[in-house]
Amino acid sequence: MLTKEEMPACPVATTVQLIGSKWKLLIMRNLFARPWRFNELRKDLEGISQKVLTDSLRSMEEDGIITRTVYPEVPPRVEYALSELGESMRPIMDAMEQWGIAYKNGKLGN
Repeated sequence: MLTKEEMPACPVATTVQLIGSKWKLLIMRNLFARPWRFNELRKDLEGISQKVLTDSLRSMEEDGIITRTVYPEVPPRVEYALSELGESMRPIMDAMEQWGIAYKNGKLGN
C-alpha cells in the first residue's frame, strides 16, 4: 500500500492506482449492492482466480476501500463490505454504468 504522499501527483493516476484493475472494479460493483463472502465473490466473478481475488481484497482493505469482518462462529464467517471511502466512489461507478449503457444502446458517437 502506498501512503498518500507516495501516490502519483496526477489525481486520475491516484484513482487508477486504487481501483484501476478490472477485478477491483467488479468487486466494488458487487459490494455496492451488499456485503459478500469470499466464496460468493469467487463464484460470481467468473474467471477470477482465488489468488487474484485474495490479493485484490487484501489490497483494497489496506487502502481503506473495503472492510473485512470476521464473525466468531464455527466455521468462521468473513464478510467484505465497502467502507465509507469505498462508498464515496459510488458516483464514479454510476457514471461508468451510465456510459456503458449509452455505449451499448448506440447513443454515443461512432
